[in-house]
Amino acid sequence: MDSCGAESDVACSFRTRFGMPRRPRLEMPGVPLHLTHRGVNRAATFLDDEDFQRYLGCLAAAFTERGIALHAYVLMSNHVHLLLTTPAPGVLSTAMCQVGRRYVPAFNRRHGRTGTLWEGRFKSCLVDSERYVLSVHRYIELNPVRAAMSETAEAYRWSSAGSSLGLGEDPRVTFHPAYLELGADATERARVYREWLDRGIGQDDLVAIRSHARQERALGNPRFQTMVERTLNRPVMVRPPGRPVKRGQS
Repeated sequence: MDSCGAESDVACSFRTRFGMPRRPRLEMPGVPLHLTHRGVNRAATFLDDEDFQRYLGCLAAAFTERGIALHAYVLMSNHVHLLLTTPAPGVLSTAMCQVGRRYVPAFNRRHGRTGTLWEGRFKSCLVDSERYVLSVHRYIELNPVRAAMSETAEAYRWSSAGSSLGLGEDPRVTFHPAYLELGADATERARVYREWLDRGIGQDDLVAIRSHARQERALGNPRFQTMVERTLNRPVMVRPPGRPVKRGQS
């Protein structure tokens, strides 16, 4: 069963009750995932500080309950990005369903609205634990800077950047091993990560991260992608734009 965290309570209950199938996600125990979740019609999903705080509380409770490690996050005005690791396939879908059940009704009551808040189900993309996981980590925490919502990553309140840069503890965050390997102690790790963050993201990395997230594929080197494809018996490469060429055509 796939996540119903992006749907209304009615849709969630309907899908759960009647077992409506959906394409399984690419998930592997211990392999990080980049999750993206957008508001319906790109509408706002957070309108004030209470909304941001409530969502983070719902997220922390659901993830703690199910043993999901949250490595990096950012809550933008109409979407979220999370970098996380799950203990088993299917656990994330259940957790996000719980987040939706707790957050959406409260948001609707506070702001006098009805109906769904999220645009379909959330998207998730497997991420190679080597160079790629730190690239996604940086991509997530630089979102407010790219969107001109903040001059620096750490100045934006609703992200894990302050924790990553050693400016304060965030109880919601569990550092990924790739981050911990940046230095022998917290001070060194923060310094090295600061340098990494300040380099910014090249256009090639931006395109790769976004395309793999959009198509829910496996972001990593060819060896990693081959391993995932053989393990899950599923295609993991990003499809080029346009219709696939039929056999016999050039």
